[in-house]
Amino acid sequence: MLHTRMVRRLLPVAALLLVLMLTACGPKSSGSIVEGKVNVITTFYPIYEFTAEIGGGDANVINLLPVGVEPHDWTPRSQDIIATSKAQLFLYNGAGLEGWVPNFLKSLDSDSKTKAVEVSQGVKLITTDEEDGHDHGHEGEEAEADGHGDSLHTDPHTWVSPKSALVMAKNIKDSLQSVDPAHTEGYEERYQKLADRLSALDLKFTEELGKLPNKEIVVSHQAFSYLARDYGLSQHAIMGLSPDAEPRGQDLVKLAALVKAEGIRYIFFEELVSDKLAKTLASETGVSTMVLNPVEGLTEAQQKNGDNYFTLMEKNLQNLILALQ
Repeated sequence: MLHTRMVRRLLPVAALLLVLMLTACGPKSSGSIVEGKVNVITTFYPIYEFTAEIGGGDANVINLLPVGVEPHDWTPRSQDIIATSKAQLFLYNGAGLEGWVPNFLKSLDSDSKTKAVEVSQGVKLITTDEEDGHDHGHEGEEAEADGHGDSLHTDPHTWVSPKSALVMAKNIKDSLQSVDPAHTEGYEERYQKLADRLSALDLKFTEELGKLPNKEIVVSHQAFSYLARDYGLSQHAIMGLSPDAEPRGQDLVKLAALVKAEGIRYIFFEELVSDKLAKTLASETGVSTMVLNPVEGLTEAQQKNGDNYFTLMEKNLQNLILALQ
């Protein structure tokens, strides 16, 4: 009797230890495969958020990128390959954001039925020559994903514009319906709610930014071309498409001259990337710094705070209004 009681008491402890051991294996993604549900693997935060909203209770959505990590410098691990092999759907941004995807898909189990979908399909992509002084506003040459010359790079930051986010949300909805037709209506209904919110956000950006006298923004990392194109702004970036692309001395000199000539009062930086260069340029030109968030992921604090794509984009709009008045 005593032995049975002791075993009963120890079982929950053993189970808890097992959970702790399993969760201590490196940075966590947001969950594990659930049998009997549509399992969807997403590569980074905005796709995860939209998929979780559209999927509702019908889908189990797992995000590969851990909290507080910048997607440009992340690569998947072996457990990500195992989980994705068992999922029904693998959603990635494409447009060159996740350079690891082709090899990752080749590494999936040979009997895997996972459907891979490039969520940025249908967005009119912007291509840019990164070497050209990083001065690419909404003038940036636009092209479809094919036929780029070697000197052109596709800008992958599609989701930063609510207009593009609407295209992406529809692609996510269509892909969920294609792998799980039994829940088509639920996906449609939840997608409509999300699309309504994105349309309202798009309208707010159009109206609020349209009223402002100034249109030039200086940012630390060239992540705002779609936002600039869709809402009539001109972006000047300290670094290129990748946040670790080092600027040349002459680029900084040119930017400092632009800041003074245009009477720019704020230089924007972002939380997941070092703000050193933005602060250096700001102190050299005697202006302030402020956050403009490319919504590539949440920081730990933002996650605790309950932030999401909409709250971060609202903050972006308020900061743009402040900077461009």
